[in-house]
Amino acid sequence: MKSTFSFASLLLLLLLMWLSFFTLMPPSGTPASLPEEEFSTERAFAHLREIAREPHMIGSPENTKVREYIVGALQDLGLETQIQEGFVLNPSWGSLDKPVNILARIEGTKPGKALLVFSHYDSALVPSLGASDAGSGVVTILESLRAYLSKGVQPTNDIIIMFTDGEEVGLDGAKLFVREHPWAADVAIALNFEARGSGGASNMIVETNHGNSGLIKAFKAADIEYPVASSLMYSIYKMLPNDTDSTILREEGDIDGYFFAFIDDHFDYHTANDKVENLDENTLQHQGEYLLPMLNYLADADLDLRSDTDDVYTNLPFMGLISYPFSWILPMLLLAVLLFVLVVYLGITKGTMTLMGSLRGFIPFLLTLVCCGLLGYFGWQVIEAIYPHYGEIQHGFTYNGNTYITAFVLLSFALALGIYHRFGKSLKVSELLFAPLLIWLIVNALIWAYLKGAAYFILPTFLVLLAMWIATRQERPNLILMVLISAPAVFIFLPLAKSFPVGLGLEMMVAATVFIGLLFGLLLPVAGYYRFKKLLGVLCLIAGVIFLFRAHLQSDFTAERQKPNSLIFYQDQDQQKAYWVTYDKILDDWTRGYLGDEPEAASKYVVSAAGSKYNSGYTFASPSDTKDIQALQAILYRDTLIGKSREVRLVLKPRPNTRLMRLYADKELSFQSLSYNNKQVPPDSLGRIYHDRKSNYLLQYYVPEGDSLVIDYTLPDDSEEVFTVLDYSFDLMQHPLFSVDRRPDYTMPKPFVTTDAVLLRQSIDVNSLRTRLQDSLSPASE
Repeated sequence: MKSTFSFASLLLLLLLMWLSFFTLMPPSGTPASLPEEEFSTERAFAHLREIAREPHMIGSPENTKVREYIVGALQDLGLETQIQEGFVLNPSWGSLDKPVNILARIEGTKPGKALLVFSHYDSALVPSLGASDAGSGVVTILESLRAYLSKGVQPTNDIIIMFTDGEEVGLDGAKLFVREHPWAADVAIALNFEARGSGGASNMIVETNHGNSGLIKAFKAADIEYPVASSLMYSIYKMLPNDTDSTILREEGDIDGYFFAFIDDHFDYHTANDKVENLDENTLQHQGEYLLPMLNYLADADLDLRSDTDDVYTNLPFMGLISYPFSWILPMLLLAVLLFVLVVYLGITKGTMTLMGSLRGFIPFLLTLVCCGLLGYFGWQVIEAIYPHYGEIQHGFTYNGNTYITAFVLLSFALALGIYHRFGKSLKVSELLFAPLLIWLIVNALIWAYLKGAAYFILPTFLVLLAMWIATRQERPNLILMVLISAPAVFIFLPLAKSFPVGLGLEMMVAATVFIGLLFGLLLPVAGYYRFKKLLGVLCLIAGVIFLFRAHLQSDFTAERQKPNSLIFYQDQDQQKAYWVTYDKILDDWTRGYLGDEPEAASKYVVSAAGSKYNSGYTFASPSDTKDIQALQAILYRDTLIGKSREVRLVLKPRPNTRLMRLYADKELSFQSLSYNNKQVPPDSLGRIYHDRKSNYLLQYYVPEGDSLVIDYTLPDDSEEVFTVLDYSFDLMQHPLFSVDRRPDYTMPKPFVTTDAVLLRQSIDVNSLRTRLQDSLSPASE
């Protein structure tokens, strides 16, 4: 009978583990046959197939086509649209672009403060089709608006709809809106829809400069069926450099809001595989099941959600979002400490636990944490050594990443079960619980001091304290009850073991394995009573090895799991030399066809151009014949000597199809004023421009179709004015002067870098331009 209850409790525990993941989001998409006032993924996908036909980075003709489609879709809904465009300069990291935002407005019965619903429509540089990032956000809004408007009810609040441009190159559409559009002053609450993968549950993250309690209360009032949100995720999000358009609205406009994004299938992020076929239907449905209820609620709610207080919050299956004020954190921690001391005291006085036995319980628990940590840290290093080609996937999440996470989780459980079988069998469960509960109390104390967003970790701790008390009262308690008591620990911590390596890369596998070790301590009210820990550990070990073998079978590059590779034609116009260059560390047959079997280090021939997300540089280069490629034109429009300073207007007219220009000048060059396309570079507090530059880099300019770069500057008359320009067109595969072979099916363009490009390096000697200009104006030239 005891073994029957143990087996039943194990099955229930496995069911809870399954529920911890599969109750987070809708089970499937929805058909177009749904009533008009409901969100349909099938209807949303019809828009997405049009939006994600081609890569559509800012400034490209394809970007214009997508914009025209969105404008047409909004007009089909009866909305009047407007276009906002203008240059945005980011002087801190030197970038300039010209985003083109799409806006529409639904007038409310009590106009004033407005609800903003937005996403971005530009795709990432070069290879990405932008289906998930952020075509999914665009179509979520279009379909939700259609469903909302089908009711024929005018909202109380104004609703502003916005699709920003230039998000992928610096969040610049959002900057343009906040800085220059009059509607920005009306926005009280913003809803932003994003993606950093192509599947999985969408997380809600709060954006505010104030307390979050008003926002959390409103979110709960909207009655979301599948809320996935935690105050911990927002705390971590604020620590990372992955800002979004929502960040700009909060930082520059003091606009509160919600940010909804999914991150699973991270291997598709910014790649050629970010296409319609790879976006999970239930993920898109999840986005819709956030937006439509939020629209229905916030359209008529009081949008003054500012608060001075913060809430701790998290989601639990069947309970939705639970929250409580930050002011409860310390009292709850002190109460937990008091209960811990009381339960230990009662256990010792009752004789069901001893102090020595409780201290011996530290041996298996600390050993479990250490071994799990070593497994996660060194285990992944071993895998990277065995499979060095994983390094070609720059963001660190491989195609078989979820398989590896499952394998490491199973191996961590195997370690824990084996260690407790060896070192814990002589101890009572109440004694075994002493160490993990004390460690969890210390963790919660650190959370109170440094990371209050994670304070909901105390909730499972309370329940396991209850389990510890039961263990001091009963020799063999009801294991089904113990499983139910442990359920919140499973629901809260098991998904986190996956979230960290998915969101931060597989090098964070150590976080997953340590979390499993910590979680196992909270599962001791169940696992501690199992007499088959050794058998269960062996089964977990076998299962973990099977998943490692499965990952091995998925470790190669195929037509479904493409190797990212890169190829750039680099021509130095000054030296009239040309090279094939790459960012790849491991060459494949296709790249070897241009760089050869033994290419030399790129640094021998070319200067690597920085600017990629992961600071990648060129790795290999091989000489090539030069091509007769039209170079950019440099025109000196103004050259005025005023005292000892010279005012200059220099216009750089790029060659056709140029999409990106990078501008350099000697870091010692002392500018007294500087502007690009009438956007002034602000001086420092002493009136200096780019004083004490660390490199020669000045500007990265994303070129609008047919536009030029106008540089106005003032500097001392005796300056040596030589600019260097790197001029990129991303048309290597289509350029008439090249006959580049089609990529093999097992490869794709490398994301996050400037690949498939024709790059011209050219020096602009302004003094030479000045001399030629003077010669052309002299009497002798006439």
